Amino acid sequence: MATNERIFVQAIRSYGVRHGIDVEVRAGGWLIAMRRGEMRRFAFGYDIGLNSAIAHRLANDKSATSEALSLAGVPCIPHHLFLNPKLGRNVVGPAWREAMLELLHDHPQGVVVKPNEGTSGRSVFKVTTAAELDHAATEVFSMSTGLVISPYVAIEDEVRVILLDDVPRIVYTKQRGSDWRHNLDAGAKPVLLADGAVRAACAKLAVDAARAIGIRFASIDVVRVDGDWRVLEINSGVMMEALAKLHPELVQATYDAALDRVFGEAHLSADPPPSP
Repeated sequence: MATNERIFVQAIRSYGVRHGIDVEVRAGGWLIAMRRGEMRRFAFGYDIGLNSAIAHRLANDKSATSEALSLAGVPCIPHHLFLNPKLGRNVVGPAWREAMLELLHDHPQGVVVKPNEGTSGRSVFKVTTAAELDHAATEVFSMSTGLVISPYVAIEDEVRVILLDDVPRIVYTKQRGSDWRHNLDAGAKPVLLADGAVRAACAKLAVDAARAIGIRFASIDVVRVDGDWRVLEINSGVMMEALAKLHPELVQATYDAALDRVFGEAHLSADPPPSP
C-alpha cells in the first residue's frame, strides 16, 4: 500500500481484504474497481457508489441543493447561481453582472462568492465592494462554468453530519482557526460531538436535508446563524481524511457500513457505533 494513499482508498483496501473483494486502484487513486465473483462495483473520487445519479448531481450543485431544500421547507443558506458568460449571451443573458451587483447591494454586510461545484473551500471569496465582486467572479469563472453567491452570515458554529440511510454515523463540529471559513482544508479542527441537544438538532436537520434530495450516504454541513441551525451544503462524496488522523477506527467503521450496503450486507452494520 502506498504511504501517500488517501484514507478513503486505504479504507476500501482494508474492507476488501476482510471481505474477499478484489480491489484495483486506477487513475492515480481516483477510480477504484471492486470485484467479488461476478459482482463489480466502482468508487470514484470520494463517492462510494451508493447514491442515485440524480441525488449525486443535486448534492454536487450548490444552487440545486439550495433550491431543493427550499422546496422541501428545510432551512438552508441560499445560493444564487450565475453561469459563466463564456457560455454565451443566449445562455447567460445580458444582465448577469447587474444581478450580482443587486445581490451585493441587498447584503451590505457582504456576500460569499464560490464555484457552484466542489472545491473544499478553495476559490471562496468574501466580498463587500463591486471591485472585489468583479475580481472574485473573474477568478471563479476562470475555472468553473458557474458560480454561486450567498449572503455572508456570521457563523456561530458549523457541524458536519455523516449520514448513512438516515442514520447519523458521525457528528462533529469544525473548530475554526484564524480563517473566517470552517473548512478543514483551511485549518479547522474536527471535534466529535457527544450526545445532547446540539447533536440531536444537527442530526435531525441533516436527515431532513438528505430526505429532501433522496441521498443515502453523504456528509452534510449545518451552521448556526443567529441561534438557528441551517443547512450549508450536502456532499455526496464522503471525505474523512482529517477526521481519520484522530479517529481512524470510527472512520473505517463508517466506510465499512457503507460498503456493506454496496455489497448487499446491510445486516452486518445495521447499528451505528456508539457515540464517543
